[in-house]
Amino acid sequence: MAKIDLKLVQELRAKTGLGMMDCKKALEESGGDVEKAIELLRKKGALVAAKRSTKATAEGLVHSYIHPGSRIGVLLEINCETDFVARTKDIAEFAQSVCLQIAALRPLYLSVEDVDPKLLEREKDILKEQIAGSGKPEKIINQIIEGRLNKFYSEICLLKQTFIKNDQKTVHEALLDVVARTGENIKIKRFARFEIGA
Repeated sequence: MAKIDLKLVQELRAKTGLGMMDCKKALEESGGDVEKAIELLRKKGALVAAKRSTKATAEGLVHSYIHPGSRIGVLLEINCETDFVARTKDIAEFAQSVCLQIAALRPLYLSVEDVDPKLLEREKDILKEQIAGSGKPEKIINQIIEGRLNKFYSEICLLKQTFIKNDQKTVHEALLDVVARTGENIKIKRFARFEIGA
């Protein structure tokens, strides 16, 4: 196994926010390739999240954000397993970033499962009408509709949106990173966005 340079470990740590040992192991597994190591760490975060997903999240915090000018405000509830993790800098920074996300990008729902079925049917009907005269086979039309629905979800569902702090991730992937760093099951429970005149 090749010896991993400390500067490379520090670079990976700066990019991911994970511990030195986790970064070192990922770099060793990836043969010193930082991008592959990031992918390995992201997968590890998903594994940690999957293992912890059945753990109760009865602790947490409510975070508030008021945008300068006091015309937009956000309330966000994040749940985790312990009060200790709820009070960490990781959770506070993540909550603040998600509040900024909600203020700026105006998601209507938390996840795809929360989308109003009537809104979804309306959107599907609009998409079908747009493609109707294209002459494409039904299989292709269904694939186009599925692709456009995924884009629609990425606009209206918080967890599907591109994370404003890192455009290489969704909010859900950023949440998995926090799960990996803290080792606890963490969930965004709900949010409310307020805007004067909206």
